[in-house]
Order: sequence, then structure tokens, then C-alpha cells
Amino acid sequence: MLLRIPLCLAALLVAVAQSDDPAPVDQLLQQALQKAGDNRAQLEQALADVPEQQKAGLQFLISHMPDRDLQVLGAEFLVENSRLAWQAVNAAPWGESIPEEIVFDAVLPYANVSEKRDPWRADFVKRFAPLVQDAKTASEAAAILNQNIFKDLNVRYSTQRRRADQSPLESMETGLASCTGLSILLIDACRSVGVPARLVGTPLWSDGSGNHTWVEIWDNGWQFTGACEPTGNDLNRGWFTERAARAVRDDRLRAIYAVTFRRNGQSFPMVWAPGSDDVSAVNVTERYTSREPLPEGHAALRIRVRGKNNDRVAVAVTVKDSAGNVVLQDSTRDERFDSNDLLTAVAPLRTTLSVSVDETLISSGVELTEQEQTLDLQLP
Repeated sequence: MLLRIPLCLAALLVAVAQSDDPAPVDQLLQQALQKAGDNRAQLEQALADVPEQQKAGLQFLISHMPDRDLQVLGAEFLVENSRLAWQAVNAAPWGESIPEEIVFDAVLPYANVSEKRDPWRADFVKRFAPLVQDAKTASEAAAILNQNIFKDLNVRYSTQRRRADQSPLESMETGLASCTGLSILLIDACRSVGVPARLVGTPLWSDGSGNHTWVEIWDNGWQFTGACEPTGNDLNRGWFTERAARAVRDDRLRAIYAVTFRRNGQSFPMVWAPGSDDVSAVNVTERYTSREPLPEGHAALRIRVRGKNNDRVAVAVTVKDSAGNVVLQDSTRDERFDSNDLLTAVAPLRTTLSVSVDETLISSGVELTEQEQTLDLQLP
């Protein structure tokens, strides 16, 4: 059950949220073009050359790409990347069900982290489209790819690889890759056939035993799999699930992060490049850590607050029951966190709750009539 409430009465909240709201799309694009320097003409040429229906996606890529890419990527590279990405999405049986924001963030990107920018799409679609031609879902296609591409390409895990962040072609040349290199290879294979995919990892397991990188694919929600570690046709299984369940969300080293192409103020912690902060990430720890089931007869109220650009913002929230007892006092999650990571208050079913944001009462009559409800608050 989803409840949407505009925060029309809370003028105070505008000031709270303004610092968290991202710049408008046009402003981000203009800022990116200015950073491009001598390469600006190439980016503008790419924007002029792509078909109108692909323009918004390319604007997203340019607006959010790392500064170093703004200064070197050419129009031909970007136009071909866009053409082949949309061609794959349109050809996939599941293509129409992928939200546009997921296509932009997990199919269109030409790279994952700091790897060399190879033009891999044309080669990969020829190699891998035949493998998944009978797949009916993105999950099925991802599982098929994970079971086949590494043996077909003769690439395996090895600590003797040249670099942790190898590009697909670098891994194919040597036949060796780290867990990061294997994940990059699987992600790009997925994207080449229209499966949204992104890189996920932790800098350090909670027991201090090392780091790891794996893959998430989108199929009506994010699912995970270990690259070159297939579990038959199943997803959401792997040797690392127990360790991931003990991750610590608010510990920079021991949390779990998923790469996002969208600049959001939080960087992906690349253990091979500790000084770099040009790869953005969302904290997805909550989806991997163990959750206790709701107590019998109780319900969960999940709270999300959006800013004027419809992005999630972090604001202080207090939830009380009808007797004035504090049920929850915490901050909502902003765009640095996974979209499913919502502030959650738990109370007995049929309880009526009041919700205040920064001590301003917003709603005084939210009754828990279902086991799970979402309260969507919109800042003015």
C-alpha cells in the first residue's frame, strides 16, 4: 500500500532539502560540457547525431560521466554505444518492462568503474546474442551468460592477472581476471543483450577476510550472482551470501555498494585505487544483511521523502503512536542508498501513527491496515 502526501505546510523543509537536491538536468549537462574543454565539440556532435528518442539517454551519460571521460570520449564512440544499447533493449523480450531510469543507469553505460574504455558492444552482441536468443526473461539470460561466456572466452579467476580493474578485452587477451575483472566481463555481456547489470562489492568483509566484487542484474528488481560462479539457473545464491549478511551498513569499509553511473555524492570504494572518487555508488547493504521477520500481529510503515526533483532526500523523521510514544526517530535515506532501503517503523496492526519531519507534524492519521505500507512524502 502506497500513501503519497505532499508537504505543502512544511515551508521549513524546503531549506532542509535544498542542499540535497541535485541540480536540474539542463544545468548538469551544461556543467559537463564546460568540463569537457577541447572535447566539448565531440560531445555536442554526439548529441546532434543520435536519434531524438535516444537523446535523453545520451544527455544522462554526458551529464554524469567521470571528468576524464568528458575530455576524451569521441562522438563516434558515444553514438555507437547508444545505438547498440537501445537496439539490444528493443530486441529483448523483457525490454519494454525495463524502467527508463534503469536503462539509463545499467544498460547504456559504456564502463563500470576505472577500467579502460573499450568499444566492446559490437563484438559482444555478435558473440552473446545467439546464446540468449531463446531466453524469455532477463534473469534467464543472465544465468545462461554466466554459465557460458567464461569458458567460451577462456577466461578464469587468477591472482596473477595484470590489474584488478581490467577491461573485457584485457581479460580476454590474458585469460586471467580478478573477481572485479570477471564481474566487468559479465556485466558488459549482459548489457550487450539488453540485461540491466551493475557491479557490486564490499571493500572488506566484516570478519576482515578480504574484499569481493559480484554482479546484480535487474529483473523487476535487483538480483545478484557471482561472476564465473554460476548456481545453475538460479540467482540470489552464492558462496558469499553468509558473509554479505554480516556487512555493516554505516561502516565505509564493511558496507556493500552498487555502482551507479549517476553522480550522487557518494563514491564506490575501489580498493585498487583508494584515492579515486569518480565512480558513484549506492549503499545496498540492507538488501544483503539478515532481517528478522515482523513480529506476529505487527506491520511495517516504510517512509520515503522526495525533493523537488523527485530524488530521495535525507531528513529527520519522528514517528509516534496515538499515546505520544516514540516508535521511531531516524533519518530517511537519500540517493546514496539503495532505492529499497527505506526508513521503517514497526508497530502493531491497526495502530494509528503520526509522522513529523524536523519536528513539523506532517501526518497525524496513518493507520497500519496492511502488513507493509509505504508513506511517500513530497517536499514542495
